[in-house]
Amino acid sequence: MKAIKLAEPWKVSCVDIEKPVPKPGEALIKVVTAGICGSDIGAFRGTNGLVSYPRVIGHELAGIVESIPENNKNGIKVGDRVVVDPYLYCGHCYPCRIGRTNCCTDLKVLGVHVDGGMAEYYCHPADMLIKIPEGMSWEQAAMAEPLTISLHGIHRGGLQAGEYCAIIGAGPIGLVAGMVAQAYGAHAILLDLVQERLDFAKSLGIEYVINSGKEDPVERVKEITGGEMAHQVMECSGANPAIRQTFDLVSNAGRITLTGWPKKETSLPTDVITKKEIDIRGARTSAGEFEEALDLINTRKVDMMKILTKTISMDEAPDTIIDIEKNPGNYMKVVVRVSNDD
Repeated sequence: MKAIKLAEPWKVSCVDIEKPVPKPGEALIKVVTAGICGSDIGAFRGTNGLVSYPRVIGHELAGIVESIPENNKNGIKVGDRVVVDPYLYCGHCYPCRIGRTNCCTDLKVLGVHVDGGMAEYYCHPADMLIKIPEGMSWEQAAMAEPLTISLHGIHRGGLQAGEYCAIIGAGPIGLVAGMVAQAYGAHAILLDLVQERLDFAKSLGIEYVINSGKEDPVERVKEITGGEMAHQVMECSGANPAIRQTFDLVSNAGRITLTGWPKKETSLPTDVITKKEIDIRGARTSAGEFEEALDLINTRKVDMMKILTKTISMDEAPDTIIDIEKNPGNYMKVVVRVSNDD
């Protein structure tokens, strides 16, 4: 069967590998669509220190169940259309015991620590599959996973209707976080340095956009919020200056959620943290958010199709990954059509 594999950094190809055989407790899935994620591009570059090689990539997966144990917890049956929760956890450590499985001390992410599912078939724990609503397209289903990342960041900040949420970084996660914030009845303020991305955000209906290179973002957020500043700030870029700026954008008694992954430490103003009594919360991957993500997509409260750049074939995937790395501004989300099932 075909699979998209990194032999090492900068070497990606469509290869032929053996079809997997499910272990006890696993389902066999015929993969139909698989999204290309920014982390896949990082793995291609060799800049993600968590990735080991060689590695089959892919964790944004949707497909059809070919076999599954009957006693799975979600009642999934053979023939069901499902998405894959790609975050493998131990179930025993402290984070797992309190339901924060995304913080598992032995967390393994598909396509990072273990082989992913950008392949014609994939085996996955039967209890980590979620049924796709009737009528949802395969492309929509493949974009449920990135929506869970944005959802988790919004959830970690406890965003409420009527609040102002400043989001730094107008990539896919930041754009979707803005749409989620507005679906929650909050006011989204999206900040970026690239005007084309901000123009795209406006076309999605994002209420406020700020070009941080051309405007004073602190003064602009103060103006938008009537002087209160943002009740939640979600940092999605991973840039150290942007992380530092969150403390200037957040309100007194506000919350900061850190979704971006910086490459080095950021010096933080602990005096401001104390003075404003800021809550600072990490936001890694997601935990239990797939059902809500699928519902938001299905009801069009968050229209993920608006950020789909294009759908490609498996054979086109290697060259597309190379081009995304070279020309990231030309892409938002790309979905690989692994099989032609309707």
